[in-house]
This record gives sequence, C-alpha cells and structure tokens, in this order.
Amino acid sequence: MSALHGRPDAVDRRVRVQGVPVDSYPALPPEVGRGSVRRITVVGEEILHRPCRPVTEFGTPELAQLVDDMFLSMYVAEGAGLAANQVDVDLRLFVYDCQDENGVRHVGHIVNPVLDEPDPAHRVLIEDGEGCLSVPGAGVEVPRTDYTVARGFDQDGNALVIEGTGYFARCLQHETDHLNGFLYLDRLSKRDRKEALRQMADRQERVFAERVSKAASLGH
Repeated sequence: MSALHGRPDAVDRRVRVQGVPVDSYPALPPEVGRGSVRRITVVGEEILHRPCRPVTEFGTPELAQLVDDMFLSMYVAEGAGLAANQVDVDLRLFVYDCQDENGVRHVGHIVNPVLDEPDPAHRVLIEDGEGCLSVPGAGVEVPRTDYTVARGFDQDGNALVIEGTGYFARCLQHETDHLNGFLYLDRLSKRDRKEALRQMADRQERVFAERVSKAASLGH
C-alpha cells in the first residue's frame, strides 16, 4: 500500500510494534538492515489474483528472512504496507509501517491474518485516497471501514490482535485483500479502474526509477 500520513491528536504517541507501545523506536526498523530488496509484482501477474496459501511452519529462518526482505522492499518503494504475494511469494503474510487516525505509528508483520467482520449497524465507510505498490503511480478514492481488527500470528507463531483506525485500518484491509487475491482496483467502478490504470501507464517508469534511487540510498 502506498504511504499517506495520519493526523496528530492528544493521545499516547508511542510507536506500536506488533500492537505493543514502546518508549523508543528507530525511523527504520531493524529488519531493514537485515533484508534484501525483492522485485514488487505488478497488476496482471497471476500471483496477485488468487488467494495465498496459509503459513504452516513458524519460526523458520526462511520466514524470518522473508519478513526482513519485505520490510526493506516496502521502504525502497516508500510504502505503508506490503503483502507477500507482492514480492512473488505465495504465503499469507504482510508487513506494515503506517499511521492511524491520531498520527500514531504502527509497525509490524502479521501471518495468516483474518479481519473481524464489522457490525453492519455500526460500520462507517470512509472514502479516502488509496494507492498500491503493485499499481505504481496510481491513486484513487476507495471506500473502507474506519476501524478494523486483524487477528493472526507473528513469525514465531505467537497470537496477535492488531486494532486499526483511520488510515491504518485502511492499510490492514488493503493488505488482507491482497492475501485473498484482490487489489484495490477490484473495488472500483469501471471508470475509476480505467483512470487508475491510465495513471499507472503515465507514471510507472518514474516510480520504478525512484525505487532504484531509494535502494541505492539505503545501500542496496
């Protein structure tokens, strides 16, 4: 998911790492220093358009490396979230670094996520700008609920419950959609989808060049 910034508010400003507040946290998570850049898949590639397989083995070096690589790849692309099938891996996993409606930063990963179904009587849909690293250069408004809860596991198999509001709620929904084989384009009208693809055609080469430059600035 492409990055946007949340709004500041008088709340506990501590960064949430895997849903837990911490007193200090670096601008770049430690995973970035351990990762390798992976190519980000683009709309039309088959792996983006089918559900991903659940992770069945936790605590493996391969899974840890994937998380590290996804963090670095997300930062190189200047995203707020990245799903495994966006780096051509067929597993239910995504990483994120995103602000909520109060401007609080949330950083982490979640394996085999499931979103709580919102109560229709209390569901609030918000139309807001949304982008996708697999639709490079495009951004359109997409309706999403303003609050969601993702339940899953960390890479070691420990249970996670991650709450999101505002843009972070949007991020959790966007990345879970990826793991279910959907892009945000699938939620658009034919006209808006056509416009997003037009924007991508016009801007993707510039975006790819910016990613190469960003990778170089991070020493990759």
